[in-house]
Amino acid sequence: MLKILGRASSINVRKVLWACEELGAPFEQEAWGEGTKSPQVAEFKALNPNALMPVIQDDDFVLWESNAIIRYLANAYDGDWLYPQRAQARGLVDQWIDWQATELNTSWRYAFMSLVRHSPAHQDPRLLAAACKGWNYTMAILNHQLEKTDAFVAGKDFSLADIPIGLSVNRWYETPMDHPELPGVRAYYERLTKRKAYARWGRNGMP
Repeated sequence: MLKILGRASSINVRKVLWACEELGAPFEQEAWGEGTKSPQVAEFKALNPNALMPVIQDDDFVLWESNAIIRYLANAYDGDWLYPQRAQARGLVDQWIDWQATELNTSWRYAFMSLVRHSPAHQDPRLLAAACKGWNYTMAILNHQLEKTDAFVAGKDFSLADIPIGLSVNRWYETPMDHPELPGVRAYYERLTKRKAYARWGRNGMP
Protein backbone atom coordinates (compact mmCIF):
# COMPACT_ATOMS: atom_id res chain seq x y z
CA MET A 1 0.00 0.00 0.00
CA LEU A 2 1.25 3.47 -0.92
CA LYS A 3 1.81 5.62 2.16
CA ILE A 4 2.15 9.42 2.11
CA LEU A 5 3.90 11.07 5.03
CA GLY A 6 3.05 14.72 5.54
CA ARG A 7 0.34 17.16 6.54
CA ALA A 8 -2.23 18.34 3.99
CA SER A 9 -1.54 21.95 5.02
CA SER A 10 1.73 21.68 3.07
CA ILE A 11 1.51 22.72 -0.59
CA ASN A 12 4.07 20.05 -1.49
CA VAL A 13 2.11 17.30 0.24
CA ARG A 14 -1.02 18.46 -1.58
CA LYS A 15 0.78 17.92 -4.90
CA VAL A 16 1.10 14.26 -4.02
CA LEU A 17 -2.44 13.92 -2.69
CA TRP A 18 -3.88 15.56 -5.81
CA ALA A 19 -1.78 13.38 -8.11
CA CYS A 20 -2.93 10.22 -6.34
CA GLU A 21 -6.57 11.23 -6.68
CA GLU A 22 -6.19 11.98 -10.40
CA LEU A 23 -4.49 8.60 -10.90
CA GLY A 24 -6.93 6.67 -8.76
CA ALA A 25 -3.99 5.37 -6.73
CA PRO A 26 -5.07 4.04 -3.30
CA PHE A 27 -3.02 5.43 -0.44
CA GLU A 28 -2.80 5.98 3.28
CA GLN A 29 -1.75 9.32 4.68
CA GLU A 30 0.12 9.90 7.91
CA ALA A 31 0.15 13.54 8.97
CA TRP A 32 3.58 13.65 10.56
CA GLY A 33 4.84 16.94 11.95
CA GLU A 34 6.76 19.19 9.62
CA GLY A 35 10.48 18.64 9.37
CA THR A 36 12.52 18.89 12.54
CA LYS A 37 9.42 19.71 14.59
CA SER A 38 8.27 16.11 14.21
CA PRO A 39 8.38 14.02 17.38
CA GLN A 40 9.56 11.16 15.12
CA VAL A 41 12.41 13.27 13.74
CA ALA A 42 15.10 10.59 14.03
CA GLU A 43 12.86 8.02 12.40
CA PHE A 44 11.85 10.49 9.71
CA LYS A 45 15.44 11.52 8.94
CA ALA A 46 16.16 7.87 8.25
CA LEU A 47 13.66 8.21 5.39
CA ASN A 48 14.60 11.73 4.27
CA PRO A 49 17.85 13.26 5.56
CA ASN A 50 16.45 16.74 4.82
CA ALA A 51 13.64 16.13 7.35
CA LEU A 52 11.13 17.70 4.99
CA MET A 53 7.70 16.58 3.79
CA PRO A 54 6.46 14.81 1.78
CA VAL A 55 7.89 11.34 1.71
CA ILE A 56 6.22 8.31 0.17
CA GLN A 57 6.64 4.65 0.96
CA ASP A 58 5.43 2.38 -1.82
CA ASP A 59 5.87 -1.03 -0.25
CA ASP A 60 9.66 -1.07 0.34
CA PHE A 61 10.41 1.89 -1.95
CA VAL A 62 11.02 5.29 -0.31
CA LEU A 63 11.06 8.58 -2.22
CA TRP A 64 11.21 12.26 -1.27
CA GLU A 65 11.03 15.57 -3.19
CA SER A 66 7.49 16.34 -4.27
CA ASN A 67 8.12 16.76 -8.00
CA ALA A 68 10.10 13.52 -8.14
CA ILE A 69 7.22 11.85 -6.31
CA ILE A 70 4.49 12.99 -8.67
CA ARG A 71 6.58 11.93 -11.67
CA TYR A 72 7.10 8.53 -10.06
CA LEU A 73 3.40 8.15 -9.35
CA ALA A 74 2.47 8.93 -12.94
CA ASN A 75 4.99 6.35 -14.16
CA ALA A 76 4.00 3.70 -11.62
CA TYR A 77 0.21 4.07 -11.72
CA ASP A 78 -0.68 4.11 -15.43
CA GLY A 79 -0.42 7.86 -15.77
CA ASP A 80 0.66 8.15 -19.41
CA TRP A 81 -2.34 10.42 -19.98
CA LEU A 82 -0.98 12.71 -17.27
CA TYR A 83 2.74 12.43 -18.02
CA PRO A 84 3.12 11.50 -21.70
CA GLN A 85 5.86 9.20 -22.93
CA ARG A 86 6.56 11.13 -26.15
CA ALA A 87 9.75 13.12 -25.70
CA GLN A 88 8.47 16.53 -26.86
CA ALA A 89 5.18 16.33 -24.96
CA ARG A 90 6.98 15.17 -21.80
CA GLY A 91 9.60 17.89 -22.27
CA LEU A 92 6.92 20.59 -22.13
CA VAL A 93 5.40 19.08 -18.99
CA ASP A 94 8.82 18.90 -17.32
CA GLN A 95 9.61 22.46 -18.41
CA TRP A 96 6.64 23.89 -16.53
CA ILE A 97 7.11 21.66 -13.49
CA ASP A 98 10.71 22.87 -13.23
CA TRP A 99 9.71 26.50 -13.87
CA GLN A 100 7.31 26.33 -10.95
CA ALA A 101 10.02 24.92 -8.70
CA THR A 102 12.59 27.55 -9.66
CA GLU A 103 11.26 30.84 -11.04
CA LEU A 104 7.73 30.88 -9.62
CA ASN A 105 8.50 29.34 -6.26
CA THR A 106 11.46 31.67 -5.76
CA SER A 107 9.44 34.75 -6.68
CA TRP A 108 6.80 34.26 -4.01
CA ARG A 109 9.00 33.30 -1.07
CA TYR A 110 9.46 36.67 0.65
CA ALA A 111 5.91 37.88 0.06
CA PHE A 112 4.37 34.63 1.24
CA MET A 113 6.48 34.52 4.39
CA SER A 114 5.54 38.13 5.11
CA LEU A 115 1.83 38.19 4.28
CA VAL A 116 0.72 34.66 5.11
CA ARG A 117 3.24 33.28 7.59
CA HIS A 118 3.74 36.72 9.23
CA SER A 119 7.42 36.01 9.71
CA PRO A 120 9.15 38.79 11.70
CA ALA A 121 12.21 38.34 9.47
CA HIS A 122 10.20 39.22 6.34
CA GLN A 123 8.64 42.58 7.16
CA ASP A 124 10.85 45.08 5.31
CA PRO A 125 8.41 47.22 3.27
CA ARG A 126 10.80 47.73 0.37
CA LEU A 127 11.65 44.05 0.10
CA LEU A 128 7.98 43.15 0.37
CA ALA A 129 7.02 45.55 -2.41
CA ALA A 130 9.79 44.15 -4.62
CA ALA A 131 8.70 40.59 -3.85
CA CYS A 132 5.06 41.29 -4.72
CA LYS A 133 6.17 42.91 -7.97
CA GLY A 134 8.38 39.93 -8.80
CA TRP A 135 5.63 37.43 -8.00
CA ASN A 136 3.17 39.27 -10.22
CA TYR A 137 5.77 39.36 -12.99
CA THR A 138 6.16 35.57 -12.97
CA MET A 139 2.40 35.18 -12.89
CA ALA A 140 2.22 37.37 -16.00
CA ILE A 141 4.57 34.90 -17.73
CA LEU A 142 2.14 32.13 -16.80
CA ASN A 143 -0.77 34.23 -18.04
CA HIS A 144 0.91 34.62 -21.43
CA GLN A 145 1.31 30.86 -21.73
CA LEU A 146 -2.28 30.17 -20.71
CA GLU A 147 -3.62 32.69 -23.19
CA LYS A 148 -1.66 30.85 -25.90
CA THR A 149 -2.98 27.40 -24.99
CA ASP A 150 -6.45 28.61 -23.92
CA ALA A 151 -6.55 25.45 -21.83
CA PHE A 152 -3.79 24.05 -19.62
CA VAL A 153 -0.20 25.02 -18.98
CA ALA A 154 1.54 22.49 -21.26
CA GLY A 155 -1.13 22.41 -23.96
CA LYS A 156 -4.75 21.55 -24.60
CA ASP A 157 -4.84 18.63 -22.15
CA PHE A 158 -4.54 18.55 -18.37
CA SER A 159 -1.11 17.20 -17.41
CA LEU A 160 1.16 16.60 -14.46
CA ALA A 161 2.48 20.16 -14.83
CA ASP A 162 -0.92 21.55 -13.87
CA ILE A 163 -0.61 20.08 -10.37
CA PRO A 164 2.26 22.27 -9.08
CA ILE A 165 1.15 25.19 -11.25
CA GLY A 166 -2.49 24.93 -10.15
CA LEU A 167 -1.52 24.90 -6.48
CA SER A 168 0.71 27.93 -7.11
CA VAL A 169 -2.16 29.82 -8.72
CA ASN A 170 -4.31 29.13 -5.68
CA ARG A 171 -1.52 30.36 -3.39
CA TRP A 172 -1.27 33.60 -5.38
CA TYR A 173 -4.99 34.30 -5.13
CA GLU A 174 -5.12 33.32 -1.45
CA THR A 175 -2.28 35.66 -0.47
CA PRO A 176 -3.59 39.10 0.64
CA MET A 177 -1.88 41.38 -1.88
CA ASP A 178 -2.78 43.32 -5.02
CA HIS A 179 -3.43 40.96 -7.92
CA PRO A 180 -3.30 42.44 -11.42
CA GLU A 181 -6.00 41.30 -13.79
CA LEU A 182 -4.64 38.25 -15.60
CA PRO A 183 -7.50 36.82 -17.70
CA GLY A 184 -5.66 33.67 -18.72
CA VAL A 185 -4.81 32.80 -15.13
CA ARG A 186 -8.33 33.55 -13.92
CA ALA A 187 -9.91 31.35 -16.62
CA TYR A 188 -7.42 28.59 -15.79
CA TYR A 189 -8.29 28.85 -12.09
CA GLU A 190 -11.96 28.39 -12.87
CA ARG A 191 -11.21 25.57 -15.31
CA LEU A 192 -9.20 23.66 -12.72
CA THR A 193 -11.90 24.13 -10.11
CA LYS A 194 -14.18 21.89 -12.17
CA ARG A 195 -11.88 18.99 -11.23
CA LYS A 196 -12.97 17.44 -7.95
CA ALA A 197 -9.39 16.71 -6.92
CA TYR A 198 -8.43 20.37 -7.31
CA ALA A 199 -11.43 21.55 -5.33
CA ARG A 200 -10.31 19.19 -2.56
CA TRP A 201 -6.55 19.73 -2.52
CA GLY A 202 -6.08 23.02 -4.38
CA ARG A 203 -8.81 25.63 -4.22
CA ASN A 204 -9.84 24.74 -0.69
CA GLY A 205 -9.10 27.90 1.27
CA MET A 206 -5.50 26.99 2.10
CA PRO A 207 -2.72 29.04 0.48
